[in-house]
Amino acid sequence: MKRALTVLSLALLGQAGAATITVWTHFGDAELTWLKAQAADFKTKTGNTVNLVSVPFDQIPDKLIQSGPKGQGPDLVTTLPQDRLGQLAAAGVIEPMDKYVTSKTDLDRTAVSAMTYQGKLFGLPMFAESVALIYNKKLVPTAPTTWAQFLSVAQKNTGSGKFGYLADLSNAYMQYGIVSSFGGYVFKNTGGTVNVKDVGLANAGAEKASAFLNDLRYKYNLVPEGVDGGAAKSAFVDGRLAMLLTGPWDMGDIKKAGIDYGIAAFPTPPGATGKWSPFVGVQGTMLNAYSKNKAIAAQFAKQITTSDAQVAFNKAGGRIPVSLSARTKLKADPVVVGFGKTISAGTPMPNVPQMGAVWGPWSNAVAQSVQKANQNYSQILDKAVAEINGNIK
Repeated sequence: MKRALTVLSLALLGQAGAATITVWTHFGDAELTWLKAQAADFKTKTGNTVNLVSVPFDQIPDKLIQSGPKGQGPDLVTTLPQDRLGQLAAAGVIEPMDKYVTSKTDLDRTAVSAMTYQGKLFGLPMFAESVALIYNKKLVPTAPTTWAQFLSVAQKNTGSGKFGYLADLSNAYMQYGIVSSFGGYVFKNTGGTVNVKDVGLANAGAEKASAFLNDLRYKYNLVPEGVDGGAAKSAFVDGRLAMLLTGPWDMGDIKKAGIDYGIAAFPTPPGATGKWSPFVGVQGTMLNAYSKNKAIAAQFAKQITTSDAQVAFNKAGGRIPVSLSARTKLKADPVVVGFGKTISAGTPMPNVPQMGAVWGPWSNAVAQSVQKANQNYSQILDKAVAEINGNIK
């Protein structure tokens, strides 16, 4: 009898201790189905309920800032990109997760760095993306690893309505890997501390990068004027382009077109001091600083980042996992392997709120640098940096 009462009281205690956490998500279709399955699994394992609420992606940050302090926000948000992280951390609405995430060894270091703000982990990375060199194996059997190989194969495939290499040369985000290879940078980053007073977009390296982008169009005659990302992708899916610079977002159309493709890093440009290191965009799960169930919410955040969960997440929507063991399990998938390598070798996009002051002037400068041959790069970039500094002040 005594034992039966103990079992009953334990059952009641379990019910009393069970919590409901609210998770805001912008996921749809197969990814939402995946998240629902994760929530059901979490309930089975822990007894805690996960209430999923769909919120449009672009509305999440402002809604969180408004509702969090009133106690009306979610416990968790999955997912937001790192370029909103600094803003949310500065507003005090997201909680550092270091005490809940004791081991980060299975997570891509670039992704962890992207979710770290002022030395603290403010989000648990979920997936990442960067650009890479996509090549048509019919025209380029093996990826070029040096600039000489790249130029040779690109020029050989250019002419008679065909192209050897295309990219949106005027897109600052897409071309950051070139800037970084020559020693340019947005903000100086020393061991995870970003100095927004040190802008490196007009230094000697950034000038050389602008000259190289200009050369791709006017010296090497590879990228005609007026080519944007859409035109470049069109040529690739039509089989008229040997090599394309793009990200995972275009892989669905490339697969549908039946192109036998490979994915590689862009080779080190001539005269560059470092390797090509593209911008990496990371999205992660963030914990509401006003949540009353932080430990349980963090437990769910950790569950959806485990190796098996990340494999299932990739199967649902094709996102590139940040779990290194998940990438190993997906080693038969060329998209995961190819982009996994460029993400690991990439540079996290700065996650500070001041990044908003950079995009306009910098994008204009990059576009202007490739408008005609031999521009005054120093003048163009100095003007952009002066504008950036003015915006930040």
